[in-house]
Amino acid sequence: MTVRPSIVSGLDRRTLLAAAAVLGSGFPNVAGAQAGKRFITANNSAYDTLDPHVVFDIGRIATRLNMYDALVRWVDNPPKLELWLAEKIDVAPDRATYTVTLRSNAKFHDGAPVTAEDVVYSMERILALKKGAYAMFNGIVAPGATKAVDARTVRFTLTKPYAVFTSTLSELWVINSKLARQHEKADDWSTGWLAREEAGSGGFKLKRYDPAIGFQADRFDEHFFGFGKSNISSMEFRVVLETASRALGLRKGEFNTTDGYLPTDQIINLRQSDNVQVLEAESLRTMYFIIHNQRPPLNDVNLRKALCHAFDYDGFINNILSGSVARNAGIIPGNLWGAPKGLAGYTYDLAKAKQHLEMVKQPMRPLEIGVLAGFSQSEAAAQLLAAGCAKIGIDIKLNTEPWPVISGKFADSERTHDLVPLWRSAYFADPHNWTGLIYNSRNIGSGNSSFYKNARFDELTDKALEITDIEARRPLYEEASRILVDDAAGIYIYNTKWFGPFTKNVRDVRFCPIGDAQDIRWMSMT
Repeated sequence: MTVRPSIVSGLDRRTLLAAAAVLGSGFPNVAGAQAGKRFITANNSAYDTLDPHVVFDIGRIATRLNMYDALVRWVDNPPKLELWLAEKIDVAPDRATYTVTLRSNAKFHDGAPVTAEDVVYSMERILALKKGAYAMFNGIVAPGATKAVDARTVRFTLTKPYAVFTSTLSELWVINSKLARQHEKADDWSTGWLAREEAGSGGFKLKRYDPAIGFQADRFDEHFFGFGKSNISSMEFRVVLETASRALGLRKGEFNTTDGYLPTDQIINLRQSDNVQVLEAESLRTMYFIIHNQRPPLNDVNLRKALCHAFDYDGFINNILSGSVARNAGIIPGNLWGAPKGLAGYTYDLAKAKQHLEMVKQPMRPLEIGVLAGFSQSEAAAQLLAAGCAKIGIDIKLNTEPWPVISGKFADSERTHDLVPLWRSAYFADPHNWTGLIYNSRNIGSGNSSFYKNARFDELTDKALEITDIEARRPLYEEASRILVDDAAGIYIYNTKWFGPFTKNVRDVRFCPIGDAQDIRWMSMT
């Protein structure tokens, strides 16, 4: 059967996943149609590194999805968790011991088999580097606790039950350990080499990489999963920061797709093109402002509340985005369980903003917003907040930088910006992705970029990971979400829809909120 996130969260069966789940899931393991098509994506974020254990975002997920494999993979919409490198995952009665049996036919791009030792190395590397998906495993998997039982069997022994562990294995990208070790320098875990090369087993093999241009990859025909009817033999993810240039290139047929979150006016224009089709899907992607909760004077809740009341939510959603998204008053997407029903959130109210501002006792200073270059909505949101703040006497400075630069500062409380308007994308379909992972104080410096700390919030989100029943977890996340709003931990704006523009010769696009349809292996072209 197909394993769904709700079953994953339950963990009430000793054998959680089975090989039959994949074989019956509609993804035939066949060679597919004759290859020969080239697929080109225009991306609005630079690929500054190829290392799958250093980055953790959707903007650069294409390198991971296409050139690497994990034990499980999220597919389709609503997201479903499927076995990938894993043939079977057994969960012990203690709910803290996971035994994974690997496929026998998975191999790396150099022909070496994917083994349990590679999985162990990959987990140890994540824990050692403390980057990328580290926050998913921090405090849950101790260094040295992952063991290779034999060539095809891996055993994870957790420090405590962790309701989302199987879900998070989708971010344990498995590296060819023998190849990586050949390029180690001192104790760098081959970070220098893996920043510009790849050591994966994914459906595409790296051909050429330039951080300023992007990357090219050719199909790896020996991939264990096959390619169905896909005839795409090569692909390119090209860096094009200017929104207008991406849209124009798509209309001219220079690109086959670009990001699915273009400004509304660009989507309207693309719909009128004879060369473009625009696909739509409900997504799990909330837009919000990160607020540095510990830096004065932002450590005063009244200033944060003043900022929340100074943002024109209706103007942004209805005028700038033409009503194409839905107001989301909290951080958890409203279409996901765990989001509180009837959460009022904040409204654009300058009178209330002034009242809260008057209660701020610390000296005021200009606030800096880090704006994502190439993301027009990030710029528009920053400008709108700055305009509202100007009306109540708060000076806002905008600093536009590329996403790799902005995100590279998130772990540093001194260097990171005061505020950053961005999106919290889905990395796995569970409320923990939007709550504990990015706000629990345990993850400050490795996921909690707001430097937020609240003892009750930590208690709730920790407890929610130790139980498996969704109905028991639901009220914990609902209360946690309300606490974030009461604390004005961020400025929560909307949950989005995905509008995926593709040239009309592209077929078989399978959108998943976890990856935003950047997994090229499913697609075909006429």
